[in-house]
Amino acid sequence: MIERYSRKEIKKIWDLEVKFNYYLKVELAVCEAYAKLGKIPYETLNDIKNKASFTLERIDEIEQEVKHDVIAFLTAVNESVGAESAKYIHMGLTSSDVIDTAFALQIKDSSDIILKELNELIKVIKEKAFMYKDLVCIGRSHGVHAEVTTFGFKLLNWLDELERAKCTFTAALKEIAVGQISGPVGTYSNLPVEVENIACMELGLAPAKISTQVISRDRHAKFMSELALLASLIEKYATEIRHLARTEVREVEEGFGKNQKGSSAMPHKKNPVLCENLCGLARVVRSNMLAAFENINLWHERDISHSSAERIIFPDSLILVDFMLFRFKNVMENLVVYPKNMLKNTQLYGGVIYSQKVMLKLVEDKGYTREDAYRIVQKHALEALGGGNFRKGLEKENILSDLELDECFNTEDYLKNINKVFARFS
Repeated sequence: MIERYSRKEIKKIWDLEVKFNYYLKVELAVCEAYAKLGKIPYETLNDIKNKASFTLERIDEIEQEVKHDVIAFLTAVNESVGAESAKYIHMGLTSSDVIDTAFALQIKDSSDIILKELNELIKVIKEKAFMYKDLVCIGRSHGVHAEVTTFGFKLLNWLDELERAKCTFTAALKEIAVGQISGPVGTYSNLPVEVENIACMELGLAPAKISTQVISRDRHAKFMSELALLASLIEKYATEIRHLARTEVREVEEGFGKNQKGSSAMPHKKNPVLCENLCGLARVVRSNMLAAFENINLWHERDISHSSAERIIFPDSLILVDFMLFRFKNVMENLVVYPKNMLKNTQLYGGVIYSQKVMLKLVEDKGYTREDAYRIVQKHALEALGGGNFRKGLEKENILSDLELDECFNTEDYLKNINKVFARFS
């Protein structure tokens, strides 16, 4: 089912005009700090707050001449407040004080939206995990049938991963939600340290313990790695659904709208297009993470080689991850589950997946060595996989009674500890 993604808030945060509004917010917080320190008269501060404004047209016009976006922004703002008040704006600052602090605000506000979406997805996954706690399905290793599990247990693993990802994402957000108001090369040469403390508090950011002329980009690389982790987890779940939706498996499938069509040529098709889309988007976010790590290496106290990349990778990645969380939540809410097919797949080849129980039964109750038991059970298992029937082969071997075989083929015995694991998440 193709859902409608309508959230516009996170995209708006990265619009050009909104970016300059963040710049202005930083400049006004600095003025507020100076006023508290007695460096700006409160009457002047109020005048600045009331009058400070800009237009994109005016900024663009000035930038055509000065070739510097921050200077163009400041010139436009200064024109709006008048010369007497303008002298207090950007006092002792360098461009990166404004850029990096505003950048932190954009990331923080975007992350608040992502966390909301992540919480909603976690809630859906948890509900589905408990809903399908006892729904028996086959577990697979190497893509091959292993032993039985439950579909809810599978989802419980997803829940655990997402909850841990939320913790590490929140920690990375805390590290990147810092501001700097430290002047050229970060030495506070033309402003008091207290300005940074007060301004950052006003903005809801922590002051960086130290900065050069920029905030160190290891913070940004770590944050991007957490975005890539979220994207990769969603890709993992989407890949699982894609496999389970294959025709020969068909244990689940994406919701399919009443008038939806899966193929221009084949009317029978119900393709996992949403999950395929999510897998593709995860590749983009991971690629952006690489650029963030490249940005750690800047010349001396600062260059701007990181800036052009960040203008692409951060808005793109934040918007993509928000969309991916939204889309996958929609997939899970509308997921179609086929319990009968799940049960059927556990019974293929005469219950060959119960091989370990049979082997252990021979060792523990019949006195076989492990090697001999393994050889006998493997022989019948491989014959079953070649088109035979595992249980019937064992019955012909006449090494275990029907009752003993029933005990080995008892699904409930495999799942006897499932509830104990679920109790950790209740």
